[in-house]
Amino acid sequence: MQQPASPWETRAPVAPVAPVPGHVTLVEGQTFCICQGSGDIRTDVSEGLYFLDTRVVSRWELRLNQHPLEALAVANTEPYSAIHVTRGAPAEGVADASVVVVRHRHVRGGMRERIVITNHGLEPAPLTLELLCGVDFADLFEVKESRVHRRGVHAQKLHARGLDFHHRDRGVDRTVSVRVDGAPQLDDGRITWSAVLAPAETWQLCLEVTVAINGEVSTDAFRCGDTDGDVAARGFDSWVANLPEVERDHDDFVDVVARAGRDLGALRIRDPETGLTVPAAGAPWFMTLFGRDSLLASWMALAVDPSLAEGVLLSLARLQGKRVDAQTEEQPGRIMHESRFGSAPGLSWGGSDTYYGTADATPLFVMLLGECRRWGVHEGLVSVLMPHVERALEWIETFGDRDGDGYVEYLRATPGGLANQGWKDSWDGVRFADGTLAEAPIALCEVQAYVYGAYVARAHFALHDGDRATFHRYRDKALDLRRRFNEDFWLEEQGTYALGLDADKRRIDAVTSNAGHCLWTGIAEPDRAARVAQRLMAPDMFSGWGIRTLATTMAAFNPVSYHNGSVWPHDNALCAAGLARYGHLEAAHRVIEAQLDVATAMGAQLPELFAGFDRAEVPVPATYPASCSPQAWAAGAPLLWLRILLGLEPGKDEDVFYLQPSLLRSMRQLRVRGIQIRHVEMAVSVDDGQVDVTVDTPVQIIRQRRGPLSTVFDEGDPTQG
Repeated sequence: MQQPASPWETRAPVAPVAPVPGHVTLVEGQTFCICQGSGDIRTDVSEGLYFLDTRVVSRWELRLNQHPLEALAVANTEPYSAIHVTRGAPAEGVADASVVVVRHRHVRGGMRERIVITNHGLEPAPLTLELLCGVDFADLFEVKESRVHRRGVHAQKLHARGLDFHHRDRGVDRTVSVRVDGAPQLDDGRITWSAVLAPAETWQLCLEVTVAINGEVSTDAFRCGDTDGDVAARGFDSWVANLPEVERDHDDFVDVVARAGRDLGALRIRDPETGLTVPAAGAPWFMTLFGRDSLLASWMALAVDPSLAEGVLLSLARLQGKRVDAQTEEQPGRIMHESRFGSAPGLSWGGSDTYYGTADATPLFVMLLGECRRWGVHEGLVSVLMPHVERALEWIETFGDRDGDGYVEYLRATPGGLANQGWKDSWDGVRFADGTLAEAPIALCEVQAYVYGAYVARAHFALHDGDRATFHRYRDKALDLRRRFNEDFWLEEQGTYALGLDADKRRIDAVTSNAGHCLWTGIAEPDRAARVAQRLMAPDMFSGWGIRTLATTMAAFNPVSYHNGSVWPHDNALCAAGLARYGHLEAAHRVIEAQLDVATAMGAQLPELFAGFDRAEVPVPATYPASCSPQAWAAGAPLLWLRILLGLEPGKDEDVFYLQPSLLRSMRQLRVRGIQIRHVEMAVSVDDGQVDVTVDTPVQIIRQRRGPLSTVFDEGDPTQG
């Protein structure tokens, strides 16, 4: 049995993490905080303030007159801020507490907390306020895998305005500074204030946490002198202001789409080399640039902010493989799996900040640039990235196709690398129907579908440039791959595509959601697409909450596993897009409606994944304990729903668009304003079947859905798809 030996693959116990009832997660770029409803951060779980993949506060507990605060309410209106309403313990012999403590918390590059204490009693209230704080400087994976241990050199310094926590390990110096108001008493890990509040009197304090790495202090942190609308917040506010406006006759859909946009905005981080904004994969474990995650999330967000895709493509191009390195699995032309910007050396691999072990990011890179060209990205970006496209395609046909059979396979180059290198990258994520683990090299079905999409994109680039020879070359490659794929991967008895081919070229016959991605890219033949649609919506695959990753009829099915029976919103969104592309709108709507119900039940936010229980048996969506939330491609899913429901796609020419809305059964109205496509701002209104379109530039609207990519070349219109 394969044994994991890397931070990307583990069977170790996983620490519980939000979303858990009573927990709050705040996120802004590469800073995030997980705490209790009271605002406290405890030392014995995965709660904490994290910055650049390191826990920079592991304990932050307020005590009022030696008692913990009681949580009353939490207002979490922005991803990066929260208001925790609490109260102190009542006096002895009294039923009600008279002292209310409100904690206003903001995170970015550190943390600021403004504490407002009010005495609502009729008598003066003597108060002793204690802050118990500590820093363990643990890295993310130590916390995630419950293996935090003290390492490096730790030191603590007391001074007039607070405490400094110092840590030196593996050549990196970190200092966490806690600055406070007033004239408190300072002890080891304890700050104490004393006061007497008159009736109706309010007492305010401000605390701030800053982080310095090798002497450089984060400059974008919230400070006690800032207002809530300072520059750090305005960056997020400008993102929100540019989101499309969505209106409909039911609030749930609007709330979910709005929350998705805000979550994706909060997950934006900056590439320190290019200065460009890219979406991090998800909080808490993956606040960094990922290959497939960032590519897919920015694809889903194209109608909201095409600049995200531009940042992702340029950052991934900068990190594109240049040499062969077995330790990091770097290969010339390969698009990386994960890169940690400024993280602890313990999170890097082989002394590098970047790990390349993924089979799907490279074709997805080419696909996304092709989609950006169709959506009107500036020609300068295409020109800059075309050499990287050529290198990516060369990787597909050399290093990717290990044995020359025309399929991209993966086999890790180092015992510590990822054993599975598709999106289901857990150690046990690729199995046969009888539960047997598949042996690598493995050619996954969705990876071949992405390669097909990459070939189609390259053919379109060539046609646009008037390069007929290159167009015919990649058109022929796409058509040949589609023909062979439909022969070699088809499971006739199951009516779906095999999960993949194993080392012996045997079909991995498990029934999975991966086949839905084959509909999304268009590699499926139309008749087989119809059968895949039926299979995806069969009771053993469709839980009522969404499409499961693995059918309940498979031996390895486990509703609370990571990839063997759980439900993933991004996976469902791609399946829904594929179903709609082939004309199976009713099935696509069922998937979206189910996912909308999940998001509504979870506070308008879709998690990374949730359990695959049947809705008839468990009438609420059950969480997966280590699910990231917010998570980029889960946040992107509702944005892709909008495109599916509107039937909105660019056409073959600059001023041609396909548009044919088809609303959910629960909808009669849908209005979307502020859609940006090919530098055209568009508003679409659907009211009882009546469709109105407003644009700021004359365009041609084709009132039908664009056909599946599988028909692109057959129809003699190579630019249509």
